Amino acid sequence: MFYEESFLQHIALERRLSVHTVTAYRSDLASFLQFIQEQCLTSVIEVRHWHIRNWAASQLQRGIDARSVNRRLSCLKTYFKYLRSRGWIDQDPMRKVLGPKAGRRLPVFIAEREMETLLTQVAFAPDYGGQLERLLLEVFYGTGLRCSELIQLQVCDVDTSRMVLRVLGKGGRERAVPLARYLVEGLERFLALRAETFPGTRAPWLFLSRKGEPLKPGFVYRVVHKYLTAVSSAEQRSPHVLRHTFATHLSNRGADLNAIKELLGHSSLAATQIYTHNSIGRLIEVYEQAHPKGQD
Repeated sequence: MFYEESFLQHIALERRLSVHTVTAYRSDLASFLQFIQEQCLTSVIEVRHWHIRNWAASQLQRGIDARSVNRRLSCLKTYFKYLRSRGWIDQDPMRKVLGPKAGRRLPVFIAEREMETLLTQVAFAPDYGGQLERLLLEVFYGTGLRCSELIQLQVCDVDTSRMVLRVLGKGGRERAVPLARYLVEGLERFLALRAETFPGTRAPWLFLSRKGEPLKPGFVYRVVHKYLTAVSSAEQRSPHVLRHTFATHLSNRGADLNAIKELLGHSSLAATQIYTHNSIGRLIEVYEQAHPKGQD
């Protein structure tokens, strides 16, 4: 347990990974450690590359998809690299491990007309709760924030004069996200309603529950799922789908991929390239409309 707890403290305190990521790593490590115990290994120091390969194979046999297995292998790669850096193991067993090939999964997104319906035709209650739900949807779609980023926003992160939102992303990386005029106006109205609903509150969080407490991920998910269900039949209807929608709509309208990368807070362009998927569809549409033989 010493090695695992030391590693988890390292990624939480020194690398400043999110609570969600640390929780996922803890779960992945627990699964792997249980497996090696079943292989009669008494310590992680005894692990060799074939043990990891067998574990990955067992995950696939249980029906876990290749993308998830690769994510768990990424956890082990980080873990054993940490052990090696501390001198607790002589060789890194992950050096000879390759993950299973995963098919490219295209991001689910909401159509522009469906988002237009949601933001212009769906009725929201005029009280604090209704306006909170409305603004959550508008901010997700207008900024592409992750759910964890939205929940931890503070009042001081909103700069309506400069039309900018300060966001603390993965790994403690800070970025500035521009705000459209409708978002600035929506935030100003919400801040006034927030002050009226919670007079004298010293809570720093921008979005508070009806009880004046920080929002929980489950609440945010339920809000998004409820309203997306009203306008879309998309397979997934979560906050992250609105993030995909934000990026896909930007890409379809010609936004530079590097700009989308910065807006999303991605550390590399590779993660952003999935949003070119629908641009191919847009190119086909343009071709069929503009080329003399496009409709033949």
